[in-house]
Amino acid sequence: MRVVISNSSGVPIYEQIKQQVVAAILTGDLPAGSPLPSLRALARDLRVSVITTTRAYNDLAREGYVTNVQGKGSYVLPRSPELVREQLLREVEEALSAAVRRARTAGLSREELVEILDRLLELSKEG
Repeated sequence: MRVVISNSSGVPIYEQIKQQVVAAILTGDLPAGSPLPSLRALARDLRVSVITTTRAYNDLAREGYVTNVQGKGSYVLPRSPELVREQLLREVEEALSAAVRRARTAGLSREELVEILDRLLELSKEG
């Protein structure tokens, strides 16, 4: 698992870690049962405090993505396809909401926005 953090993104580091682990779980890069790096190893690799990695892992456990086994580490929990789809749907809705807000700020019409979406969908078929 590769985690890349940015000190200038405006997103807290623990949240960046959590988001990247969730993405890896949802895409299947981290399948059920996979161990996460130890808190100390991840903190060392990212050059952050153990408190930061602990917060990210605790959030992941609270949200049902991983289980923290005392003395053993953290492991990815099984995800039902329905839950994965629901999570991805929520992320798509958030991204589209942000795109609609930006489109309104730019003065784009509904037709222009739909045209952009259609073009992006067409490009995604090719790639």
